[in-house]
Amino acid sequence: MQTLLSTYICNVKIDKFVIYIRIFHLELWLYPKMPRNDERPTSTSSGEDPGSDVESSSERCDSMTSASDLDCCRESFTSYCSSKHCTPSSSPPKTLTLDEVMDSARDLSTLSLAHEIIVNHNFHLEPDHIPQDSLWKAVRDNVHKAFWDILESELNGDPPEYGQAIRLLEEIRETLLSFLNPGANRMRTQIMEVIDIDLIRQQSDNDAVDIQGIASYIITTMGKLCAPVRDEEIKKLRESTDNIVTMFREIFRVLDLMKADIVNFTIDNLRPVLQRQSVEYERAKFQSILEKTPSALDHTTSWIKSALEELLSATIPTEQPNNQSKGQQGRPGPFQVLNAAFLHILTWDYQKSPPLPETWMTDEIRLREIQWKLQQCQAVNEVLLIVYSTIGSPIQGLPSLSDHLKRTASVLLDGMHSPKFNIEEALVGISAQICCELNKSLTERNYPALTSALQATLTGQICSITQKDNPIHTLVEDRVQQYFMMLICDPKPQAKLEHVPAGLTAIKPELALLGAKFISLVNYNRIVYGPFYADIIRKLMFSSSSPAGNPPQDTAQESVTS
Repeated sequence: MQTLLSTYICNVKIDKFVIYIRIFHLELWLYPKMPRNDERPTSTSSGEDPGSDVESSSERCDSMTSASDLDCCRESFTSYCSSKHCTPSSSPPKTLTLDEVMDSARDLSTLSLAHEIIVNHNFHLEPDHIPQDSLWKAVRDNVHKAFWDILESELNGDPPEYGQAIRLLEEIRETLLSFLNPGANRMRTQIMEVIDIDLIRQQSDNDAVDIQGIASYIITTMGKLCAPVRDEEIKKLRESTDNIVTMFREIFRVLDLMKADIVNFTIDNLRPVLQRQSVEYERAKFQSILEKTPSALDHTTSWIKSALEELLSATIPTEQPNNQSKGQQGRPGPFQVLNAAFLHILTWDYQKSPPLPETWMTDEIRLREIQWKLQQCQAVNEVLLIVYSTIGSPIQGLPSLSDHLKRTASVLLDGMHSPKFNIEEALVGISAQICCELNKSLTERNYPALTSALQATLTGQICSITQKDNPIHTLVEDRVQQYFMMLICDPKPQAKLEHVPAGLTAIKPELALLGAKFISLVNYNRIVYGPFYADIIRKLMFSSSSPAGNPPQDTAQESVTS
């Protein structure tokens, strides 16, 4: 058991990733057989700059939110007749078996992997780098050392014991065969003949195994199969004068690197194909999860229901109940509900709120990063608003000073999302640094330095932005939400990225960048999961709450057309 654990403990994560790639690759070849929607865009250029995530995501968002796509989304709110793979099933609650749960978990893993490949152009696999002082590294190193020590003692015995060495050779042979293309029959045959496990076992019985010769052939074969970037590693293996155990260890290390290269090569080749079928593939995959797990939309339903209830509470008329027609006219439409729900995602409280909606789980990391950066930008903007409103004209019209104060606040607020970050202490440090910079700028331009009382006032106002009822904090937060709601509602948001509300000019470049990232995720999510959202909103708004004599279908059409 110890030897098996030590043999596979290094490779388990990479091997798991390779399995996911293979499962996904099989499904990808099966999926194009299904009918596709001709009015949707069919490709995203594979020649895009891989280092420009925001630009490529925005372009993909624009291509996917074409007129036909938007029409399709609108029709989904008013039509009960949609294809099976576009409409969530309405199966009654049932008890799930372990096999069904495992199937859903595999489908979710495949969906997450496909989505990551599509939206993240820099996504690739790297071997794990374990921290030097971690317990995991200590355990792993001890297990590996024990394994290689046992192997060395077996090979140095009299007579030598080749059992574990043969198992390593068998694993190396399978790894080399996995690198071959389907048509490489000649090399496949050669590998099977040279690393013939049955023959090696017979030779081991007579103490006639040429381990050094087999290792030399393995290294030569690795040199033929590896990427050019690994040529230096292969050269080191060829020139190595270490004993056979050390050579085996280095062979497995380089094989791990080659596995990662193969996976990354597969990802790069899959990405253009996935981008052409991303919407249909992700929607069909989520539908299969929903069919196996009917509760897979519970959190999504709660999320949309919360947005609907908030809008309804804001539109409740003040008139008496006998004037119900006016209240009905103020009812929010389906798109208004969905847009409000998307805005809730931007301000999602991951500690206190329910789990993220199922339809957003594949983007949770990206959403958190946007939220963290946005919170930092808001805090910087609040600090600058306080400084300029307190000091006034002596520091107006100085862009270099403004940029310097902005950089100072940004650096000191970096990492403010961390639980260990002390925001009060950081704001005190920002206040002291800003006061020093202001005094320096004022004296250089023959203005009097800030008085102690004014510095104390400035520090107190800056430190108070952590309070929930702080007027500056409330103002900036409201205007940031107005900006993002404008982008969510606009059919061409890319043209409005620079249109930031008054008071947010100081963070305009950062806000535009975050807006592009967020709206790209929103529009892609809207297209993929639009039919599921339409079905949920229809049930929430029209299935039980429609007044008598007013069919739900007509109400839905009025909401959409309005």
